[in-house]
Amino acid sequence: MFTGIIEEIGSLKARVMSGQGATLTIGAAKVLEDLRLGDSIAIDGACLTVIRFSPSSFDAEASAETLRKTTLGALRMGARLNLERALRLDQRLGGHLVSGHVDGLGIIQKIEREGKSLVFYVNASPDILDYIVQKGSIAIDGISLTINDVDKSGFSVNVIPHTAENTALAEKKTGQAVNLETDMLGKYIEKFMSARFGGGGEKGRSVDLDLLKRSGFLQ
Repeated sequence: MFTGIIEEIGSLKARVMSGQGATLTIGAAKVLEDLRLGDSIAIDGACLTVIRFSPSSFDAEASAETLRKTTLGALRMGARLNLERALRLDQRLGGHLVSGHVDGLGIIQKIEREGKSLVFYVNASPDILDYIVQKGSIAIDGISLTINDVDKSGFSVNVIPHTAENTALAEKKTGQAVNLETDMLGKYIEKFMSARFGGGGEKGRSVDLDLLKRSGFLQ
């Protein structure tokens, strides 16, 4: 489990293909401080397991599905990557709960400057947008962000200067893909409501404010 608060920006040093998966070597410093074999690290939001490490880097295995469903499969050598170690129980939860299981890709439609901040407009598929709500949380490349607005084709987020300076997001360009993970609380609520009103685990009636109030989630 992660928080979406990036600890440092690492870089891709090597990639060794093995079957349909790959071993990624990531240059890093801070996340190595108390690292152990088998630890989980979120790399641009994708949770991977550490299989080796040195004083200046670590190796993590990425499955074929991870390479296919995230941006990790298209990384170039030297790519700068957002890194976060798994959450400890004695840490403050500064962002929101992030599992490290990427739901899919979004495409940056445009980037605008608003005062000192950057506003990213991201296109996403309907199955991802189903779980996105205005002022809710989303992880973009592992970064916990608040959703400004959402429509039928995508959503927007505000990136403050601190986030831009301490993550690799500000280096992204229009047309580039980003990893998206929606808020897990929304998924659990949808699952509960579907089972209650739709049956069979399939999506039934849509979840709206009236339904949430009548079901005790809101007052």
